[in-house]
Amino acid sequence: MSATIATIAAIDLGASSGRVVTTRVGADRLEITGVHRFPNRSVRVAGTLHWDVLGLYADVLDGLQRVEAPRLDSIGVDSWAVDYGLLDRAGRLIGNPVHYRDDRTAAVIGRVHRRVPPERLYEVTGLQFLPFNTLYQLAAEPFLDRAGTLLLIPDLISFWLTGERGAERTNASTTGLYDTVRGGWSEELIEALALPAGIFPELRPPGAPAGRLTSDAGAFGGTPVTTVASHDTASAIAAVPATGPDFAYISCGTWSLAGVETTAPILTEAGRLANFTNETGVDGTVRYLRNIMGLWLLSESLRVWKAGPGDLGALLDRAAGLPALRSVVDPNDPVFLPPGDMPSRIARRCADTGQPVPATPAEVVRCVLDSLALGHRDAIRQALELSGRRAEVVHIVGGGARNTLLCQLTADATGLPVVAGPVEATALGNAGVQARALGLIRDLPSLRSLISTTQPLRHYEPQGSAVPWSEAAARLI
Repeated sequence: MSATIATIAAIDLGASSGRVVTTRVGADRLEITGVHRFPNRSVRVAGTLHWDVLGLYADVLDGLQRVEAPRLDSIGVDSWAVDYGLLDRAGRLIGNPVHYRDDRTAAVIGRVHRRVPPERLYEVTGLQFLPFNTLYQLAAEPFLDRAGTLLLIPDLISFWLTGERGAERTNASTTGLYDTVRGGWSEELIEALALPAGIFPELRPPGAPAGRLTSDAGAFGGTPVTTVASHDTASAIAAVPATGPDFAYISCGTWSLAGVETTAPILTEAGRLANFTNETGVDGTVRYLRNIMGLWLLSESLRVWKAGPGDLGALLDRAAGLPALRSVVDPNDPVFLPPGDMPSRIARRCADTGQPVPATPAEVVRCVLDSLALGHRDAIRQALELSGRRAEVVHIVGGGARNTLLCQLTADATGLPVVAGPVEATALGNAGVQARALGLIRDLPSLRSLISTTQPLRHYEPQGSAVPWSEAAARLI
């Protein structure tokens, strides 16, 4: 590309909201502009929790229509992981995609593990056990016999935009059906689980062409659509503003994904037992991390309290003034996974473990943030130990970087400096991969350097003793 500045659209679909943003990217320029933000609502029908994926696609098209630019040089799509849509052999969607928080997999996990033991699954995929991983969802899928193609959510949106089918590698690596050593779909697992091999499309790396925007998609017809690191965490980690190799990261939003970056998968039994995952990143990197339930606990609590957008700041201020580590819970307790009355569940867990029961919203918020910081501490410590890596700093990216109390508590808990930001890491990583495909950014270190010099960051130093955190962790054993 001859132009030195490109205008790029990043479509970023999260589990609670989506957005379309534009970026202006050049050798020393990276400016982001929000175009359209919209909710991503789940819908329960006949006892099953679904995504409203057609409504989501309509919002994507609306966002592209709102872009105020004479042209776009590229468009890319990322989203949350594991969920998918099935297309019939004519390319039509078979039903609405099921939400990963639906409980349909509970009845099939044992059957899957009888066919392929968990130890073998980990040897092939390096993937942590989560009850909603795609392979378990497919074991509970009633429409496989009608399916022609399986597309993960960003690949589905890209297909509707371009008419071209494909599967992007970073997201494929979250399915439990990706061979992390060989770098392709696992024929062994697909055969062992009696899945139709023909439904898995050809794999594409981040930066590969994904087609061109069709005229049916409205504005900017003919614009190239570029395959990005389509798992939103992969895009977010690509945007970590690291200035050296010795760092840990937390991509903090609905989930907290805490770990380190490696150059090869770590497939040890110790890693499997600690439930660490090996997910493919940009440029052959591996995201060695563990999922922590994240700010889902806080957002569900706010929903139950019917708190408005302006209420969170006041709650955080009150929570900051409360005693630290009075009560903590394990954020990954399965009781917290489905939607529901989160404050009551937290109160019950505190009572069950003999701790003071949070009685006010501020006390619940303090319990949640102390617990998340404790989860961050444990995940990062284990990631460093299991990988043999070292960290001089923890980077927090994503929406959680706005939460100053959580960032400070994470610094205190880990005993490491925290650099918070960018908040829009996923969109920036999405756009950065597109910019590299256009020849405007050389490589991953160049992207990270550009982000570190152009985006607002906030620094936190650890305070206090490590002893209270160790004592709090002991309460959960």
